[in-house]
Amino acid sequence: QVQLVESGGGLVQAGGSLRLSCAVSGRTISTSTMGWFRQAPGKDRDFVAAIRFNTYYADSVKGRFTISRDNAKNTVYLQMNNLKPEDTAVYYCAADPALPNSSVRIPRAYDYWGQGTQVTVSS
Repeated sequence: QVQLVESGGGLVQAGGSLRLSCAVSGRTISTSTMGWFRQAPGKDRDFVAAIRFNTYYADSVKGRFTISRDNAKNTVYLQMNNLKPEDTAVYYCAADPALPNSSVRIPRAYDYWGQGTQVTVSS
């Protein structure tokens, strides 16, 4: 009965910003490992960012994206600034009860996934 519902995707021009939201029901995110991944057409699902007690970022988004959470709302966010065309992908929210730090970048380590939300960045 764990559900992850994503929102906030859309079309934005290069240099613009979007904030993705992932509302979680069925478990508390405050002690969970939460991750964001993305998958571009014809490519594998790649790690973007994660948070539990620490935050983790892919090198490609470091300094531009920020992962955060609102425990009261049981929602995790991905603030995306200075978007580039290469950021275009379907973005997925993922959750796991408690991943070790060494596993937070690995998609198959996560137990729960959202449906994905499309982010398209035009040049």
